Amino acid sequence: MAKTGDLAAIIAGCKKGKAECFSALLDSYAGRCYGYFYRLTGNRDLSDELLSELFVKLVEKIGSYKGGSFESWLFKIASNIFNDHLRVKQRRSKALEVRTREAKSESDRVERLGSEKMDRLQVQLGRLDVATRELIMLRFYSQLSLKEIAAIRSEPIGTTLSKLHRGLKKLRAMME
Repeated sequence: MAKTGDLAAIIAGCKKGKAECFSALLDSYAGRCYGYFYRLTGNRDLSDELLSELFVKLVEKIGSYKGGSFESWLFKIASNIFNDHLRVKQRRSKALEVRTREAKSESDRVERLGSEKMDRLQVQLGRLDVATRELIMLRFYSQLSLKEIAAIRSEPIGTTLSKLHRGLKKLRAMME
């Protein structure tokens, strides 16, 4: 992750279309953004696709970045890409219901077989509803503040805090 001063210079370079500056942004944020997508989807290929789409959008939209927290701005775009993906998927075949059944079936199979390949937390995260799972990933995996998450989700910080608290309580109960 670039320092604040370096980040400002890199963003200025990106706005001028400098390829090396986009490369520096990619180097700084690709890992966290990939991890964010992977934890939401559990699918490497899909995470790669969403990450590619994110950086295409970054190139297209860097001119609209007006300051403030770059990470919040970037993860807002990532969140929008993920939600767009869900809407398209749902329209095509109501795949959200299928994914929920598949995730439950997979987690049941993993628990029955005692497989060590899938960590228990990932299984339990897969059982949460998509909005709660995304909220937990934004807070703990992407390390965004509650204020940043509330801004991304366009809701009051108290609402975000309440939803996060309920989601963590549910996850803790599932982990026991």
